Amino acid sequence: MARVMLLSNNVPRNPWAEAINTACYIGNRVFLRPGTRNTSYELWKGKRPNVSYFHTFGSKCYILNDRDQLGKFDAKSDEGIFIGYALNSRAYRVFNLKTLSVMESSNVVFDDTRLKSNDHEEEVIFSDDSPLEEVVVSPNVGTSNVNNDGTQPIDRVPLLDSKEPAPWVRKLHDKEDIIGEVNKGVRTRRQLANLISYTCYTSQIEPKKVEEALNDEFWVLAMQEELSQFERNEVWTLVPRPKTTNVIGTKWIFRNKSDEDGNIVRNKARLVAQGYSQIEGIDFEETFAPVARLESIRLLLSISCVHKFKLHQMDVKSAFLNGFLQEEVFVEQPKGFVDAHHPNHVYRLKKALYGLKQAPRAWYERLTQFLVDNNYTRGSVDKTLFIKRDNDELFIAQIYVDDIVFGSTNNTKVQQFVDVMSLEFEMSLVGELSYFLGLQIRQMNDGIFITQAKYAKNLVKKFGLEKAKHCDTPMSTTLKLSKDASGKSVEQTLYRGMIGSLLYLTASRPDISFSVGVCARYQADPKESHLSSVKRIIRYVNGTSNYGIWYSFDTNASLVGFSDADWAGNCDDRKSTSGGCFFLGNNLVSWFCKKQNSISLSTAEAEYIAAGSGCTQLLWMKQMLVDYGFNQGTLTLFCDNISAINISKNPVQHSRTKHIDIRHHFIRELVENKCIVLEHVGTNDQLADLFTKPLDATRFKTLSRSIGICLVE
Repeated sequence: MARVMLLSNNVPRNPWAEAINTACYIGNRVFLRPGTRNTSYELWKGKRPNVSYFHTFGSKCYILNDRDQLGKFDAKSDEGIFIGYALNSRAYRVFNLKTLSVMESSNVVFDDTRLKSNDHEEEVIFSDDSPLEEVVVSPNVGTSNVNNDGTQPIDRVPLLDSKEPAPWVRKLHDKEDIIGEVNKGVRTRRQLANLISYTCYTSQIEPKKVEEALNDEFWVLAMQEELSQFERNEVWTLVPRPKTTNVIGTKWIFRNKSDEDGNIVRNKARLVAQGYSQIEGIDFEETFAPVARLESIRLLLSISCVHKFKLHQMDVKSAFLNGFLQEEVFVEQPKGFVDAHHPNHVYRLKKALYGLKQAPRAWYERLTQFLVDNNYTRGSVDKTLFIKRDNDELFIAQIYVDDIVFGSTNNTKVQQFVDVMSLEFEMSLVGELSYFLGLQIRQMNDGIFITQAKYAKNLVKKFGLEKAKHCDTPMSTTLKLSKDASGKSVEQTLYRGMIGSLLYLTASRPDISFSVGVCARYQADPKESHLSSVKRIIRYVNGTSNYGIWYSFDTNASLVGFSDADWAGNCDDRKSTSGGCFFLGNNLVSWFCKKQNSISLSTAEAEYIAAGSGCTQLLWMKQMLVDYGFNQGTLTLFCDNISAINISKNPVQHSRTKHIDIRHHFIRELVENKCIVLEHVGTNDQLADLFTKPLDATRFKTLSRSIGICLVE
């Protein structure tokens, strides 16, 4: 049958795997032999199959293009060739002639005539020279269940068997980096056509409704896996419905889990409680649970550079299910898994459930108590930091809900921690730290590179600026943003979405911190001038998407800071902007950029207020370092304004300083007690200048390199 399908429309043999799969799909739904009363589908499903959506294999078709930003006169569809049916939904598999990839879509218009009238044209379409993008497909990534909303790319792997060898690139590696025998042969990867297997793929589409998920075997398995976690952890007990107690609803959440390269590695179904219906004082009391700050994570990375050890990560599987509840809470049975014998019963929770307001606190208390019982000491400042010392050996663990980053100067301590945690909790991920909270972390022999390259590229694509001209700097030095009351308003949702996306990118890109902060001031009433400035930032990100922060092993544990201010830089209220950056040795750990709350009457006053903000950050980091075992002496804060330095040293009342609020004068006490010393730095060496004002390209690039912004191949 597959042979006939290929020959009937003069389709080359290259997509033979698709032809076989389609032949099996059709054979299960039609009568192939006379005298047969039931199809295989009818015997299996108990109902007659619908074949009204069948079309001719190899026929021309047109796929709705809902991926690209199309203009009014651009074609709304891509031409393609029909090569089969989706396995888990009523969608079609189509070879897109524009993108040269196999896609699944339900929005397809067919021309059930011959593929082409000219045999030579057919050969060109399936030519082996077509520039198909080749991607490694893991056994658990592949076809998917699609909804009716549009098109989803499935395989970007060539299904074609080239008669001539494909071009290849040889990458040389250092001998010491090669694991195993150097002279041993390496088995090359074969094309998908020789390995195709549809039984081990995961779904790539996230269902919006439970009904859609229940029709997809991969999501059903994910839901069953979630409920099996409930059984193993003894989360609940089925009981008769109480008459006077509040019963909380439940909901399924479906998410695809990706690795640091964006490849989907598994389908995750999460059953959550509808916590909005909880009643305070009855269903819950306390809800707060601390989480690690991003600057705490960067400080941990810098500490690992000082000690020169590798960091690892682990993920506690269904972490919230391990937290013990103090209150009596009842929830509804999950949709799709209602007990047939007791459909009106409800579950009484013994442990926390995702979605409950007290669930994060219950999990944090359970994990904290467990670690303390195993002789791990909680940090005095950061309550998500746990430390264990044994003579000169140091073990560190940082907690962010169910994600744990840890490392030690002794690898034995690392393995001991993994063993201890595995005995108490089930782990779904244990390995070297590579991807955490959206940060791509590359641990190398001479340092650590922190980037958000994948996120940056997706951000640019999301707002349709991937083809826009790049910019050398994120903000123009000639443009002064203001409220622009007479300007044309723009869509508030779009503007806020851009700002929010860029703010998250500043976790590894301090070079855009100032420009994003300035544009964020106008979210209440954005104008075209503001939107133009935000787009400029995105165009700068587009040209530097692979940039990040470099943490070098060639460093020490000395803590220093830089503070600066741009006097009366805001055109609307003439307030100044404070900026600062803080280093552990040579590595940038923290930075800030903030408009001051009051109007400064002089540059000295603005710099003095900025220095006060810098002192608070230095004191916090100093206390953090004590937990890590580093006792700092007098801290150094560099400032480029001599008058501000003199004000901090000399508590003299005169006309230029007597109006300064007393809360800014605490810096005098710090200087007097020799906790902090303000030292002068030249304007050209003031690194905090990057966080207070727009700079020209030369100055901007110089300061960016100085704080560690770079590109690591």
